[in-house]
Amino acid sequence: MYEHVRAAGPLLFVAGQTPQRPSGEVPSDVRGQVEVVLGKIAALLAEHDAGLRDVVRVTYYLTDIDDLPEVRAALDAVLPVPRPTATLVEVGGLVDPRFRIEIDAIAYRGD
Repeated sequence: MYEHVRAAGPLLFVAGQTPQRPSGEVPSDVRGQVEVVLGKIAALLAEHDAGLRDVVRVTYYLTDIDDLPEVRAALDAVLPVPRPTATLVEVGGLVDPRFRIEIDAIAYRGD
């Protein structure tokens, strides 16, 4: 098994988070999936006295690049400014075929 968050000095590395809620439910729309994923990342960061404002780097794994406008809209609604640096990767699939996105993050707690 792996850790969902690993601290290394002032950095927090958050493992890829998927859009499955604890109940097992997965939103069918990509915007809802982004909101679930970012909520999970925020909760994990909060356990380490950090938040989305501390995220400096993210990687987005999308199963369909055509979802990008909806993903951007969802991110803009939740992520504080300044936005983290980002990499977007279109993938052939994720661990569950219902998942349309997975996100990992790096946060900095130094300031």
